[in-house]
Amino acid sequence: MSETAGTQVRADSPVVVVANRLPVDQVTDADGTTRYQRSPGGLVTALEPFVAGRGGAWVGWSGAAGDAPEPFESGGMQLVPVPLSAEEVDRYYEGFSNASLWPLYHDVVEKPEYQRSWWNSYVEVNKRFADRAAEVAGEGAVVWVHDYQLQLVPALLRQRRPDLTIGFFLHIPFPPFELFTQLPWRSAIIEGLLGADLIGFQQPAGATNFVNLAHRLHDLPTEGSTVRYEGRTVTAKSFPISIDVSSFDELARTPEVLARAAEIREELGRPDKIVLGVDRLDYTKGIGVRLEAFGELLDDGAIEAPGTVLVQVATPSRERVEHYVTMRETIEQQVGHINGLHGSTAGPAVQYFNQSMPREELAALYRAADVMLVTPYRDGMNLVAKEYVAARGDDQGVLVLSEFAGAAAELTQALLVNPHDIDGVKTQLLRALRMEPAEAAERMRSMRAHITEHDLDHWANSFIESLQAQV
Repeated sequence: MSETAGTQVRADSPVVVVANRLPVDQVTDADGTTRYQRSPGGLVTALEPFVAGRGGAWVGWSGAAGDAPEPFESGGMQLVPVPLSAEEVDRYYEGFSNASLWPLYHDVVEKPEYQRSWWNSYVEVNKRFADRAAEVAGEGAVVWVHDYQLQLVPALLRQRRPDLTIGFFLHIPFPPFELFTQLPWRSAIIEGLLGADLIGFQQPAGATNFVNLAHRLHDLPTEGSTVRYEGRTVTAKSFPISIDVSSFDELARTPEVLARAAEIREELGRPDKIVLGVDRLDYTKGIGVRLEAFGELLDDGAIEAPGTVLVQVATPSRERVEHYVTMRETIEQQVGHINGLHGSTAGPAVQYFNQSMPREELAALYRAADVMLVTPYRDGMNLVAKEYVAARGDDQGVLVLSEFAGAAAELTQALLVNPHDIDGVKTQLLRALRMEPAEAAERMRSMRAHITEHDLDHWANSFIESLQAQV
């Protein structure tokens, strides 16, 4: 990705994306020089063509505490870094965003913590993002703000630039009245979001929850999916996010990935069945649930190792937070317990990886896995489930999916489970392991047809079209 550093801020961008992170990561080469490379991930894949194709700008944090780099051009976009001090990273990001909002929005799976200093930092950082967006947006520009870290930006930006068309998309679940109203600053968050013309959610329930909160907290008139606020109509709708299906499908068909998938089976001792879990290491993901279910099936004698192997990839996450360190240790103890009872010289019952893996390796794992086990307690979408389906161009493999993942509303041919019901998870996992290939193929073809039609481009285009229709 080519870049031109140190350019002055252009104040004429017709489209602006505002997200917590920039779409690039800074890397240091062997000779000590630093450069930026495109970040992995679906959001960048979806939005880069939208921004770059229109000569737009992307406002975000560089990922490093301290002074921000000067704005620079990269990949046809103007990148505008927002500085965060070490204290702000601790309070705005690790604190309010990830220890207050994240657990609250995920059904209080873990108890949220509310600190006034965190909130004050969240307000100040949101102001800074709004200032930068207002500075680079051209007259009448379209601005698309993303996710729970920046929920005050729409209103702050509208105060500064009433000429703009403003959209907001929340990538995680949005809670109902009974949970959201725990938040001491609940009214301010709703007011912040009401600055947008269009607010997007992963599921219709999120949009319904928002409209209900706007009515009950602020006594605002509502009709269907709309709220009347300060002479404007604010629309709340669902736009389920997706992945670049064709790209992932093509990757999973390459000779290199197929060879690696065969190699993985060899490395695992050529088991009859491979069960796969791929998650960020987070308490919402239900990693312990699938370990418990798998371990009990081994205990019951319903399955045997090494004939059936569970491969669990847990990408490190928030390693400075004590609760995440404790959770990692608990999962490692579970893995050790299962392997102590059911492992053998032929190999362990559970292969556990606490590391990030490149896209090619994940694609090979998806192709090797007979069953994909996705058991979050709560998830806005869960793109891993869609990646597994996209990778299965052979129409084989069975997806076992939590009914509390947003993806469950679309991937209806998955075997749905309640992650709070261990017996139910065991039953469906056993069903998946014993499913006839013809039934598996029929289910997979149906899911592949859906995600092919509702891919990443469909998500981005449908949101932008709806936003522009608001004007």
